Amino acid sequence: MISIAHLQPIIPHYREEFFNLMGKVTDQDVFIYDDVKKAKNDSFNLSRSDCKRISSFTLPGGVMVNDPMPLLSKKYKVLVLMLHFGHLTTWLLLMTKWLHRKKIILWGQGISVKRYLIEEIKPDWKLKLMISLADGVWFYMDKEKEQWQKMFPHKPMVALRNTLSGVNEMTQYVPDQSVNQLKLKYGIKEAVVLIFCARFTADRRVDLLLKTIKRLDAQRFGFIIIGSGTSKPDFSNYQNVHDFGQLYDTSVKRELFAIADIYFQPGWVGLSIVEAMAYGKPIFTFKRSNETLQCVEYSYIQDGVNGRLFSSVDDCVYCIENISKNKILLLGTNARDYVKNKITIQQMTNNGMNIIRAVIGNNC
Repeated sequence: MISIAHLQPIIPHYREEFFNLMGKVTDQDVFIYDDVKKAKNDSFNLSRSDCKRISSFTLPGGVMVNDPMPLLSKKYKVLVLMLHFGHLTTWLLLMTKWLHRKKIILWGQGISVKRYLIEEIKPDWKLKLMISLADGVWFYMDKEKEQWQKMFPHKPMVALRNTLSGVNEMTQYVPDQSVNQLKLKYGIKEAVVLIFCARFTADRRVDLLLKTIKRLDAQRFGFIIIGSGTSKPDFSNYQNVHDFGQLYDTSVKRELFAIADIYFQPGWVGLSIVEAMAYGKPIFTFKRSNETLQCVEYSYIQDGVNGRLFSSVDDCVYCIENISKNKILLLGTNARDYVKNKITIQQMTNNGMNIIRAVIGNNC
């Protein structure tokens, strides 16, 4: 088995299955450097996977681990580090490759979400330098991988196709009760139900969520809200909004997704849409713009195929009011099939292993 070491801030619960599968095909150790207590306070549900703790400190330019020597053990042939120019340890290990002779794979988005529209035209020079020094790269998504591959045509690169633990079970989920029975159980009466399931942060465009709620007929359209966060508004004045707060009970969450017709998150859509798609829900969101930021997983959405992308609240409201149930079901079926066929944990693991094997065979 190939011996590898990962360096990560934390291992959230949605990444647990990936590391478990990687651990079956490699001799791996996972080092984490972030403050676990802080992560829990930030509403991260942490993995139970075995990790090795390594202390770190913050500098004006970024973060640095106190002692990188455990990563340089003779045991490891490959280091998987963060593709982020603020990770000073990554820079140190890249610059000293001639000395420690480890193969280095960088793992990251390959682009800034907040500067996306700029960097998809002119990539960040600091990331370019990091990638030039690395032996291989794991990107989250195809779009960014293809952009960088044009600049480094001979560099081993792959899009892992970012997904989450338990996604296979999600695609196979069928509730024990009918939707009408579940609606009665949770006190949801509206004919069409939209669900939002994410942490409330400043970039989620909560203003667009509230505008849409206010514009739609409260007797006909209901909203299920799952999530907490500093930017969460008070939904208590909306009788058609059913707020479940921070929810980690999988059985309840699955039943709420079964009730819902549409997944609706106006901005900053990320890995949460994979969960919704796996449950057969089409993704409704707003087009990426300077005002509405979207994470890299946004490229999973195919407008009119497994979701809808809107340019305005008027556009959004008109679509929701006029789309047929059959069209919603078709979009949802396509969303679930997309997850089943293209973004499973096993595929993510296989993609990662392809690059590990490539860099081990690269003697340059």
